[in-house]
Amino acid sequence: MSTKSRTRSKTRLSRALGIALTPKAARYLEKRPYGPGQHGRTKRKADSDYAVRLREKQRLRAQYGIREQQLRIAFNEARRQAGLTGENLVELLEMRLDALVLRSGFARTMSQARQMVVHRHIMVDGQRVDRPSFRVKPGQTIHVHERSAGMEPFQVAAAGGHAGVLPPVPPYLDVQLDRLQARLVRRPKRAEVPVVAEVQLVVEYYAAR
Repeated sequence: MSTKSRTRSKTRLSRALGIALTPKAARYLEKRPYGPGQHGRTKRKADSDYAVRLREKQRLRAQYGIREQQLRIAFNEARRQAGLTGENLVELLEMRLDALVLRSGFARTMSQARQMVVHRHIMVDGQRVDRPSFRVKPGQTIHVHERSAGMEPFQVAAAGGHAGVLPPVPPYLDVQLDRLQARLVRRPKRAEVPVVAEVQLVVEYYAAR
């Protein structure tokens, strides 16, 4: 799929789910705050409980750009942990390496963050990691490989080029953007994670299956 097609696809999905998945999609949603397609402007009939839960699950999955199986695995792990399953789920997803690369301001979108990891530009505690799903532990440091740091995308990031389109750096990260370095200080708390989703509905979706 071409870059233009991917962008169009993300924008369409953003409009369908009612959330901005990319900065470009955010601009589209400002201009067209309704669903895609010829019936996008028409008043929709009330969704069933199942449809509402399904949409929240899709929203969460789309914001992290993960497959259904990956979300299901994370849900099962969240359910085994103490505390509220929905909050645990978001906190576990947030400790993915690609998510933290984005939150640190190294990338502009989740898909760009994932690409940076897959292409082996990102290191954790001095070791290259090429798995976006890698779970970063509190105390570990994420940084860009020194050979990659001179590349344009990272130079833009180091200069704060994404500050206008990303949420503020969350308190569970200690970021030195000019050095392209970030440390996960502690486990994220759901309330601090800049993700839009009614997580209890996601829990109800999986509990009913």
